[in-house]
Amino acid sequence: MTQVQGTAVDVPVQDGTADAYLAHPADGGPHPGVLFYTDAFGVRPHVRAMADRLAGAGYTVLVPNLFHRHGGAPVVDLPEVIGEETRGDLWKRLRPILRSLTPDLAMRDAAGYLAWLADSPLVTPGKVALTGYCVGARLSLLTAGTYPDRIAAAAGFHGGRLATEDPDSPHLVAPAVTAELYFGHADDDPSLPPEQIQRLESALTEAGVRHHSEVYTGAHHGYTQSDTTSYDKESDERHWSALLALLERTYA
Repeated sequence: MTQVQGTAVDVPVQDGTADAYLAHPADGGPHPGVLFYTDAFGVRPHVRAMADRLAGAGYTVLVPNLFHRHGGAPVVDLPEVIGEETRGDLWKRLRPILRSLTPDLAMRDAAGYLAWLADSPLVTPGKVALTGYCVGARLSLLTAGTYPDRIAAAAGFHGGRLATEDPDSPHLVAPAVTAELYFGHADDDPSLPPEQIQRLESALTEAGVRHHSEVYTGAHHGYTQSDTTSYDKESDERHWSALLALLERTYA
């Protein structure tokens, strides 16, 4: 594993500045860029460790605080382990913050994140890749469709509400997507029932998008997040294999 350097950075966006975590190989040279979209719990030690692991595989990884309009990450105090006994209170505080990040605002922010990566001497020139978790999976798909000229590949894991009947549902951007996509869906996920999985699959297929989707049997929503009780080690390692394979194909 490559030695990694992690630092806090500030990223200019249209509405101000987003705090972010940057992880990259310690050699200081340029490497392929990855924009990492977190789950609703945001940037925290576990997420920084995920970014470090990805950087150790040879990538420059930017992890922005998606909710920067509400303060620095984490925007709410988090327990060491996020379990069922704490989720209710957390969601009571996080739900209005999450809802305030509309698709329009998120894509305005994405323009800033992508510009920062394009300007960074730590990132090789050209398109970048995306990976996203839970709400971040939605943002990954939206970004791939909103900025197709900047995105080479995009992944989403245990995403929710990817293909609703809402007029701003993420799956509706499929005709604009030029990147290769990968989705690792959680099994029996209330936020992504089978009809949404089928609707997403149909939209991507009809649009001719290169993609691969899998349902991780027995995995719960949040299966990659080791600081939650939803974590599933086997499914998490499967996610890492799929993500790294996608990136290797993209940057080969």
